[in-house]
Amino acid sequence: MSAPNDWNAEIIAEFRANEGRVGGNFEGAPMLLLHHRGRKTGRDLLTPMMYLPDEHDPDTLYVFASKAGAPTNPDWYHNLVAAGTAEIERGTETYPVTVEEITGPDRDTLYAEQVRRYPGFAGYAEKTAGIRTIPVLALRRA
Repeated sequence: MSAPNDWNAEIIAEFRANEGRVGGNFEGAPMLLLHHRGRKTGRDLLTPMMYLPDEHDPDTLYVFASKAGAPTNPDWYHNLVAAGTAEIERGTETYPVTVEEITGPDRDTLYAEQVRRYPGFAGYAEKTAGIRTIPVLALRRA
């Protein structure tokens, strides 16, 4: 197992042991576990990530394909866009979601709010400036 997989495995275990809460760098941050299928491999995958809850709809969560400011989008982003659906674990609940990419001014507003709450996301945007715009996806309870 590679180091990132070990790190993810530790976060997943902590998430499940603590009803969706984790410590360390993610202390107090809203977290979910994303179940998705590899669009090329067909493998079932599990990715922990932060989310931004929708202020008006408790069944909508926004996720950010930052990949810590890498020049390419994360694989999970491509998997979700290709499938249009996924499943998430949030707290102690697991449920299916639909996936929609948010673009334009709505995307910019959501990303700015994530930066306001978690300033590290500003650094990711700086690293990708001129290379790619970090995608924002809405996950809606199906």
